[in-house]
Amino acid sequence: MEKLQQAFQRAERWVKRSARPLEAARWDYAFNGGSRAMVLDILAAFQNEDGGFGNALEPDYWLPSSSSIATWTACTILLEVEADADHPLVRSVVNYLCCSQEPTGIWTTVLPENNDYPHAPWWHWEPGVQETWMFNPSVALAAYLIHWSEPGSRTAEQAWMTVRLALERLMDCSKMDMHELSLFLKLKELMEQRNAEFETQTNYRLAEVGAKVKELVGVELETDPSKWMEGYFALPLTFIQSPDSYLYPDYKELVEENLRVFAEQVDEDGLWPVAWGWGAYPEEFAVAKRYWQGIIALERYRIFKAFGWLE
Repeated sequence: MEKLQQAFQRAERWVKRSARPLEAARWDYAFNGGSRAMVLDILAAFQNEDGGFGNALEPDYWLPSSSSIATWTACTILLEVEADADHPLVRSVVNYLCCSQEPTGIWTTVLPENNDYPHAPWWHWEPGVQETWMFNPSVALAAYLIHWSEPGSRTAEQAWMTVRLALERLMDCSKMDMHELSLFLKLKELMEQRNAEFETQTNYRLAEVGAKVKELVGVELETDPSKWMEGYFALPLTFIQSPDSYLYPDYKELVEENLRVFAEQVDEDGLWPVAWGWGAYPEEFAVAKRYWQGIIALERYRIFKAFGWLE
């Protein structure tokens, strides 16, 4: 614990010195009682006039115009700092989501114009690529839209359409990519506050959805710690980021092992390596890699704090 605390202090200095101002502000908010207003003020710099977000807010996706991926990233930060539904940033992002939703009920994941800007290879557009992404990030965007909308409102109704379609996919799945699955988990968590509305709108009980998510997590999760360093896997902490998670009791020992492994991996700056590369745009990836180091440090130390590993 003492070594982790020292690593945390080194990481804090690095984040304030070398990470994006956004992650430095988020760090202060998470660990030092920092200002919500500061986070939101910096986040606003990534927002476009249409209310959506772009401008490399997602460091692997450098499209300057608005996209569902960058907007999803913004929504996670807005929720992180508990931004109210009446905050101007939230109101404008809700308007963007309502206007950019496809008639099919999804938000397009990768846009053709993304190919004109530096990006990770998995964000490359080609015909039919949406089949790869399915409801990533649409199911989470719908959950956020419901979270910030009045029950029965037009915006909520648009979002419920997406949720119903997404649940058809979920309940019919025997296997799901960990990124998409984590967004269904976010849907489940957010809808705990609107349980009755969820059941009325979807004809599913939230417990049924939770059970299905748990089943798919069991399929996707790599439970052999000896393999965790051999590739890019779904780890316990991919899905379980606090003891409050309903998944925690089933994976408590693996979560503790995951925390221990992460604690052992920190480098001299208190950071972790970035486990992927682009294979192209080497200069831009060097910048994205630094951005990711700040984001990963923030996320992992926040998890350590949630599990009581930091003072």
